[in-house]
Amino acid sequence: MGIISLEQTNRLYWLGRYTERVYTTIRLYAKCYDNMIDDIGDNYADFCKMLDIPNIYKNKEDFNTRYPFDEKDENSIYSNLFRAYDNAVVLREEIGSETLSYVQLAIYAINKAKISRAPLLELQNVEDNLLAFWGIADDCIDSKIIRNIIKTGKRVERIDLYARLKMEQKELRRELSRMESRLKKSGMGYDSVSLSQLKRLIVAAEIDGTMDYSAIVTAVEQLVEEG
Repeated sequence: MGIISLEQTNRLYWLGRYTERVYTTIRLYAKCYDNMIDDIGDNYADFCKMLDIPNIYKNKEDFNTRYPFDEKDENSIYSNLFRAYDNAVVLREEIGSETLSYVQLAIYAINKAKISRAPLLELQNVEDNLLAFWGIADDCIDSKIIRNIIKTGKRVERIDLYARLKMEQKELRRELSRMESRLKKSGMGYDSVSLSQLKRLIVAAEIDGTMDYSAIVTAVEQLVEEG
């Protein structure tokens, strides 16, 4: 593979971010869905607040229809998966047809879930295909740089989401270590000040026992220099 253009780099990075976003938000949504089915409450408002997305939904029925499957809702699982697919299609030569095929299978699965009476079962197939996508990317993409860019996006998104979810420090530190290694091998431009800030915020929690989750989200979103 020759030189990777800035546009290709951005698309690879966002392919990693969007696939991770879909994978993790499906898992979060499944838990939220189960709670609402059990009449624990209309906790979709808390779900929206946690992910910092606008609560545009009228009630829990509207949420359960639109958040997973509405292509007109830019924050829906459906919209994020199609963003991943749009990037993957353009990157066919870089990632290979077999890797692309698992994103396509995830699209088929979410369309099936949209009309299913048991949508969570079909959404599990979306998760499974994304797991297969990451596995086949490791196996079939020869370029280490391409793999590292995709995985940088994946880990950046995971840190972002884990901070919003207020996960434990050990989880964030593990993802930070994985992300930093991939980032430095990817050849991508990044903000070293934001990286240092991110490390300080996460590691500092071991000392004083507190975690500034909002500052972590800000630092990770400023980390990668995009064109």
